Parts: sequence; C-alpha cells; structure tokens
Amino acid sequence: MLIVPYPERPDLVARLDEVEDVWPEFIHHAGLNRHWHRLREDYPEFQLVLYDAEADRIAGRGQSLPFRWDGTWDDLPDGVEGVFRRVFEEEEGGEPTTLSAIVAVVGPEFQGRGLSPLIISGMRDAAARHGLEALVAPVRPTLKARYPLTPIERYLAWRRSDGQLFDPWLRVHERLGAEVLGICPGSLVVEGTLAEWEEWTGMAFPETGAYVLEGALVPIEVDIESDRGRYVEPNVWMRHPV
Repeated sequence: MLIVPYPERPDLVARLDEVEDVWPEFIHHAGLNRHWHRLREDYPEFQLVLYDAEADRIAGRGQSLPFRWDGTWDDLPDGVEGVFRRVFEEEEGGEPTTLSAIVAVVGPEFQGRGLSPLIISGMRDAAARHGLEALVAPVRPTLKARYPLTPIERYLAWRRSDGQLFDPWLRVHERLGAEVLGICPGSLVVEGTLAEWEEWTGMAFPETGAYVLEGALVPIEVDIESDRGRYVEPNVWMRHPV
C-alpha cells in the first residue's frame, strides 16, 4: 500500500471516483461543502491517495487542511466547519501552524484490513514535512450513529473492559498516540427545506420535532412552520504528535 500526496500521482487522483461513497446523502449538503473544491485547488499537497500498487486499485483517500492555531482550547475552531471558516472566510487567518484532518476514507472492499492508520500517518507525515506543529482531527465516531440519543459527552466516556475507547475510530486515533482534547459540538451543519430532507433521507416529517436518521450521530431538528430541517453534528477533537 502506498500513501501519496496528490501532486506526486495525478494519474491516481484522476481515478478517485473508484472509491465508493461511504457517507449518508445528507452529509453531502453540509454548509462547508461550498469550499470543498478548494482543498484540491489550494492545498493539493495535503490531500492523499491510498493506493494498492499490487492490485492497481485505489483503496482510499485523505483530505486535510492547514490552519493557524495557538495551541489553546479557546482558539480551537468548532470542528470541520470552524476550520473551513477560519481558512476560507476569515480575512486574518494567519500563517498555518497546524494541520487538521478533514476526512479519511477507506473503500468498503478494503475495510477491515487495518488501512485507515496509514492515512492518518500520512497526514502526520505531511504536517511534519511542512513544518507544522501538530495534527489535529475532529473525529466522527463511527458507532455513534447507533446511539443517536446518547449525548456525545457520555458516549466519549465509554470504554471497553480492556480500558480502550469504545468507539473503533476514536480507538484507532488513540492507538496512534492521539489525545482527546474535547467535544466540537457544531463540527458539521446541514440545513434544508423539508422537501430537500425528504429527498436526502427518503423519510417524511409530519410534525415539528426531533427525528432519528440513518447514519446521523444525533437527531435532526425539524420546524414545520419555517419549513426547515437542521442537523448539527458533534465530533471529537483529538491531537496527534508530529
């Protein structure tokens, strides 16, 4: 397996559509997606391809984004949305000091082979190559969608009998040396009309209230009077050594 930055293998970048989409449809309509194209256009050296050279298959990808952070909790943005705002919308974002992981995706046919740490390690290497002080990750806990009514603070406190974190994706980061910094409550925000939410989810929303969606970490809040549905996803900030 090779993990390579986009500029080194444009031929592989052209084949990224071989990696099957693993996200619920509504995730593709998050507010931050208006800037998604700029990851590749402005920061190609921080975007990674996971390539199975022996089988000539694209196994996964990793996106990350450098930003300025002074190392304190108070200066840490609110997850992915906050990082995107700081980099792409704030006029005085400043010289980057830190790399933020955005997504690490392994294609379904390659999952279960322990490949995701290669992507995180590739991000950590990229941070080191560019003289950044840390790699942080607003981690989306993979099993939280099975417990959407459990507050993420309680979920984060769950550990297995061997003392390791309950969530497998949080556990991968912890095993790689990352420390938990805390919750980013508004890491991903999706808003839309009820018709849009019905199209994205295949569900009906007959009255105002909270609804559990497949693949969502927390319920969506629906307001019939204003014809709006809003999903605000919490993630977990973790920091890796570089």
